[in-house]
Order: sequence, then C-alpha cells, then structure tokens
Amino acid sequence: MDRTERFYKIDRLLRQNRHVPVDRFLDELDISLATFKRDIEYMRSRLHAPIVWDRESNGYCLTTPPQDAQRYELPGLWFNASEIHALLMMEQLLENIDPGVLARRLEPLKARLATLLGSADHSADEVRSRIKVLTMGSRALPAGGFEIAANALLNRKRLFIRYRGRVNDQDTEREVSPQRLVHYRDNWYLDAWCHMRKGLRSFAMDCVRDAEVRAGEVIDVAAADLDSALGSSYGIFSGRAVAWAKLRFSPVAARWVAAESWHPDQNAGYDPNGFYTLELPYSDDRELLRDILKYGPEVEVLGPEPLRAKVKEAIARAAGLY
Repeated sequence: MDRTERFYKIDRLLRQNRHVPVDRFLDELDISLATFKRDIEYMRSRLHAPIVWDRESNGYCLTTPPQDAQRYELPGLWFNASEIHALLMMEQLLENIDPGVLARRLEPLKARLATLLGSADHSADEVRSRIKVLTMGSRALPAGGFEIAANALLNRKRLFIRYRGRVNDQDTEREVSPQRLVHYRDNWYLDAWCHMRKGLRSFAMDCVRDAEVRAGEVIDVAAADLDSALGSSYGIFSGRAVAWAKLRFSPVAARWVAAESWHPDQNAGYDPNGFYTLELPYSDDRELLRDILKYGPEVEVLGPEPLRAKVKEAIARAAGLY
C-alpha cells in the first residue's frame, strides 16, 4: 500500500472511531509497528494532524486542536508514487519555463506539491536530483510585462503595448484584445486581436517594452477561429496557410524527423530508398526556413519554387562567409 493511501486510511479510522487501538491499525494497514509510528509522526509534524496517544485504550484518537494551531488537512487529491513523481517533473518544467516570470505565482503550488512529494517512498530532494530540465533559446522578458498581459487576458481587458519589431528594429504602439498566452519553444507569445491592424496577431512577449491595461470594448475571438487563423500553418508566425512545403530528408536525418510532428495536417512517408518526404502547410516562411537550414545537406526542398529559391539563396550567403 502506498504511504499516502495509508494516511487516508489512518485518518478515516480515527474519524470513524473514538479510539483506535494500535493492533487494529497494524491489521488494517498491514504494516510493521515501526512503519506505523513513522506514519503517525509524519502526520503530526508535517500535516499538523491533532493525533494523541490514549493510554487507557492503548490506541490513538483525534483531539480538538487549539485555536492558534495550524490547520490540519490531508492533500485534496490522492496520488500514488508514480503520480507524485510525475508532479515533480511538472514542477521542474514550471520552474524552467521562466523562473522570474512565474516564481511568485507558483510558490503556493510548490509548497503544496512539496507536501505531496514528502509523503512518497522517495524524498522530494532525491527525485529532484535525478531530473534535469534544460531550456535552450529562451529570451529574457522585460520586468512586469508578462503579469500585466496575463491580468488583461484573464480579466478581459484591452491592453496597450509598445512593441519592438525585430525585422525593422522599430517601436510601434498597439492596443490589443488579448486572446491567449502561448509558451512555444521556450518563449512566450501573446495571441491578440490588434485594433490597429484589424486582425489577429502573435506578439513575442520579450519584444513588449511597455504594457498597460486600458479601458474599452474587448473583442473575443472563438477558440476555433484562433486555431484556424494562427494554427493552420507552420510555426508561431503562422496565418492561414497559403502554400505547402515539400521536403525530402536523407535516410540518416529521417531517423529523427520521422519521429517528430511538425504540423497536425502534415503528410509524410518513406520512399523505397529510405528517404523521408514531409509535406506541410505554411504561411510565413521565417521559422520554416530556419528549421530547414539547420539540417544542412540532409534535406532538400522539393517545392514550392519560391521556398526552394530562398533556401538556395540563404545557403549561398552562408557559403560566402567561408
């Protein structure tokens, strides 16, 4: 029986009976006296359970705690050991999304999680030492901008932002109706209705220089329309798909690419020689170009011709540097 499950059984026996003899605990839980005493001590010291020893009944009972005592409650959900370990992995992922952005908001969750982890067969510190989450390419966020955007998003308010475009390296001022925050490839993006452009846009949160909640009517876009407009083609900069890329990967590269999902609507398959052909829709080719180029000579763009020409030009420019 898992240790957390034993806590619930101990609690139930104590609540259903005025006094519970030690022998009954040992029979019901099928554990040794030493294990039982460790469980009782943990419930007292870590969960603040008001469990006291009753000499006359040779057992334990629940007593009414003093007014200033810490509140006693078992974790709201029951988890087995494997589920607790999965929660710890989630904790590690949350920590590495961006510690500076979410740290304060995550503290209550982490404290609760630590209580759950402490009741597992392996200590939280032991499991943490065996799990490492690495993030690559994450960009620092300006202080405060993320929380202001999240506040406007959840409270359905307009948001004013001063946004630095990377292509032209210039600032523009926008008023937007936030729709959702997206964490993609270790960075945060805001999907929003832009009132200046009269359409949906994705804004990289690290490019938001200033943010302020504003009054005004908010436009709400249905989730299906968001997915259709921003998720129908490849990459975070996607709009509605305008073309299909056809890529052919070498047999060596295919060992990795065939295990990946580049787009929900992709078509893919092997040819008799072991080459792997991947077809996917795209609108904005910036991110697609970068992903193609990182495979170097292990991939060829079969079409469309404009995309093939851009890859060829980029390779020629790169070769010119050497």
